[in-house]
Order: sequence, then C-alpha cells, then structure tokens
Amino acid sequence: MTIRVMLVDDQELLRTGFRMILQSQGDIEIAAEAGDGQQALAVLETTRVDVILMDVRMPRLDGVQATRRICLDAGGTPLPDAPHVLILTTFDLDEYAFAALKAGASGFLLKDVPPTELVAAIRAVHAGDAVVAPTTTRRMIDRFAEVLPTPQTAPGATVLAPLTDREREVFLLVAQGLSNGEIAAKLTLSEATVKTHVGRILAKLRLRDRVQAVVLAYEAGLVRAGSTD
Repeated sequence: MTIRVMLVDDQELLRTGFRMILQSQGDIEIAAEAGDGQQALAVLETTRVDVILMDVRMPRLDGVQATRRICLDAGGTPLPDAPHVLILTTFDLDEYAFAALKAGASGFLLKDVPPTELVAAIRAVHAGDAVVAPTTTRRMIDRFAEVLPTPQTAPGATVLAPLTDREREVFLLVAQGLSNGEIAAKLTLSEATVKTHVGRILAKLRLRDRVQAVVLAYEAGLVRAGSTD
C-alpha cells in the first residue's frame, strides 16, 4: 500500500530535502506540499493524505493550530479518519511539540532526523503507532506539566468508566510509559493480549494512539508529573 505524504514547512529547501529522501521509497508518495498551516488546510479539502510532516513555526497558521483543526473536531474529540500528523521540531522537548501532541499529533521528529528514522516514523504512524516512545512522551509531559489544567474534582472514575477493570489497569500502565512487553510482564499476560486491550482502550476512549492516552491521563489527574508508580 502506498503511503501518501504531505510536507508542510515554510522553508522550501527543507521540503526539498525531505522530498528527495521520501521519493526514493517505493511505498511512499509525496501527495502534496504546503508552505504554512492555512495552505495545508486548503490542500486537504481536495487531496487525500495519509501522513503529514508538519512544521510548527510558520506564518499565517502555525503547525499547532493546523494540527488541531486537522485532527480534532470542534469539541476536541479526535477525528478517526484524519491524516496522521508528525510534528517537525528544531529542538528536543520543544514546548510547541508538546502542544501539538495535545492537539492530536501522533508524534514528533527533530528536523535533523536521519533518513532511515524519518522513513520508519512515517510507516509507523501510518500503521497506527505513535512515533514518540511512551517514556519520551512522559518526559515531555513532566517537563511541561504546568501547562496542563489542574482538575477541580477527581475525574478519574468518569474518564475510565467505559473500561473494564483489566482495561483500566492496562490504561494506567500505558500512561506511566510502559511498553506492551513491560505491561505483559507486570500483569502476567501475553503481549498479544496487551495489544488487544490497548486497541480496545483507544477505541472506547476515542483516542488515536498511546500518546493521546498519556496526555489524557495527565489531564485527568490520573498520573502526576514526576511520579514513578
């Protein structure tokens, strides 16, 4: 299956570099390009795209705002058929990248990412995985925890209401940055079973990927910044 990619960056030279790398892959097609978020939204009205490489600092409409409009509906609920967005940042743990994760992005990449990692990241998000490892996501959220809303009540029970007891266990371990293998070992389950639980959790909570699960857990006060349990 061919992965249709859109490049969104106000630096034409950077888009050219990414285009040269990706066009050499037999399963990746450059479906469109845009110089800012506003142009990207206009392109998406007429062009089918699977994965978007999105810069954050652009004129007219930045990458965070564009990502939110692409990935979430007016009520902030993830759109199931939206393209997967990979945020391009200049610095690791950029606060813009964190804001984009909250806006629905599936991960982030540094602009100097090696070509093999860029290609692997595009394939990963197209398959429904998050590019940012859960532990990396957690470090990001720990660092920028002050921008998260402080719950006025204990919302955990409401957030987890659709889940079974086992799914709640798995959800909280995902939120703590554990991989499927680590969760399987902790709960004495097979990795395949854990993967099934994670898929059901994302579907029930209407989340796109593990990144969004971690963000939700922090916003709901189910996991505290800096906690290890």
